[in-house]
Amino acid sequence: MRCLILVAHGSRRATSNDEVRRLAALLQRQARGRYDAVVAAFLELAEPGIPAAIDACVARGAREIVLLPYFLAAGEHVARDIPAQVAPKQAQHPQVSISVAPYLGAADEGIAALLLQLAP
Repeated sequence: MRCLILVAHGSRRATSNDEVRRLAALLQRQARGRYDAVVAAFLELAEPGIPAAIDACVARGAREIVLLPYFLAAGEHVARDIPAQVAPKQAQHPQVSISVAPYLGAADEGIAALLLQLAP
């Protein structure tokens, strides 16, 4: 079983966190065949946190987990904080492949095209 975890920062605004959860549900529908489950997780300020989301995927029988950082730039959260939360889980679950995909902003060409589509 393969799981994709969409990792966002998290917000004090519940509606913002719900927006990320809706995006994860949309990814779930569109990822048929690639991922068996897609879930949202948050770095801080909202639940589930990254470690809890990884544990939940493992409990569901995941053999491969990919974390997708929903961040536009490679700041401290992308470069240090997310890997720091993932590393202990990799050690705890050595039978599961756990990896971190490139962050959203790393897709320069795609992001530029999307921004031009949004601009009037």
